[in-house]
Amino acid sequence: MSEPTSDQSLFKPGDRLSPDSIPEPLPLLERPGNLPAHLFLHGGKAPFSCKILQFNDEQVSTFNVRTSEDLQEFLPSQSLMWLQFRGLGNLECLKRCLSLLSLDQSVIDILITFPQKSRVTSTNNCVLAVLHEFSLASDPTHLISTQYNLVLTNRMLITIQENPQRSFNDLEAWLNVKTNHLKEIDLDNLFHFVIDDILDSYLPMLESMSVFLDDLEERALLKPKPSILNKAYQVRFNHRVTRRQLWPLRNELIIFLRQSQRLLGPVARDGLHDMADHVNTLLEIGDSIRLQLNSITEAYMASTGNVMNQIIKTLTIVSTIFAPLTFIAGIYGMNFENMPELKWKYGYIYSLVLMTLIALFQAYFLWKRGWFQDLSGRSRKFGS
Repeated sequence: MSEPTSDQSLFKPGDRLSPDSIPEPLPLLERPGNLPAHLFLHGGKAPFSCKILQFNDEQVSTFNVRTSEDLQEFLPSQSLMWLQFRGLGNLECLKRCLSLLSLDQSVIDILITFPQKSRVTSTNNCVLAVLHEFSLASDPTHLISTQYNLVLTNRMLITIQENPQRSFNDLEAWLNVKTNHLKEIDLDNLFHFVIDDILDSYLPMLESMSVFLDDLEERALLKPKPSILNKAYQVRFNHRVTRRQLWPLRNELIIFLRQSQRLLGPVARDGLHDMADHVNTLLEIGDSIRLQLNSITEAYMASTGNVMNQIIKTLTIVSTIFAPLTFIAGIYGMNFENMPELKWKYGYIYSLVLMTLIALFQAYFLWKRGWFQDLSGRSRKFGS
């Protein structure tokens, strides 16, 4: 990230941003997906913690702080810092920490709003991003989400995440490897690296969803059951939830990249362009999943239609065979006196033989016409 010019100096406590440049929070009426299972143990709010990565001339120093007073000791330093706030168990402590970072109150309101719509935007002095990381539980119909709020300033990258178990170990390891080249580390590059790392979670989720849908489609063809359609509807709902969080990112990234944001250098802007392509790729994969969902519905309807046709055909065969037999039995079941066949000594045997021959002839005739062929596909073993 390039050094600020004279008119781009670091803002000081008490400086106010232009009211027109401050975006409003975009809260959601309900959470997209469910919380990770371990967060329910804390009522949905994990214990609060703060981790600081300080970039000095020759090393990356890591510190863990618990209170706003501990954080205040690091603020006079002019070193670049990455502040990782985790857990929302102590929201008041989080507010006090953010108030020490010379952020406008409107920006702080955005950072402490959970849940919130995904967005990427900027103000006069910072760049804001709100993202949701999605994953699937052991049951692919169970969607799990974690919100991340990010803000980039001249000398700080601030990340706020509600799930403390999620870490950026790969990024931190990469930073430690670059110990001899710390001057090459720019917070704007780190900003888009973090965003890209969060978006990478979508690909495994979409892949698992696609594999699960392939299995559902085969089951819908071979063993159609209402539970299959219910699972497909649940996956469709989860897909719609994730798409609603990705779609705003594409539009806002296009607008954001057209702006001249001084906090972003050329490398970071190229990275955000790649991120926009990444979002487009995720949306295209989502469209293919939507086609899979439509295919499952069509396969289920076609398969149940074939099964119903097979049932109707079976009933038709039975009715066709027994209709003439019922006719013969009905005639000789009448109680008229002038019926010569009633006096036959072997009339009962003759009638049974006649009905048997008629039934065999009709069965043979229908078999030759292919009526006994099973068209439902249920005779195949699943997975063969």
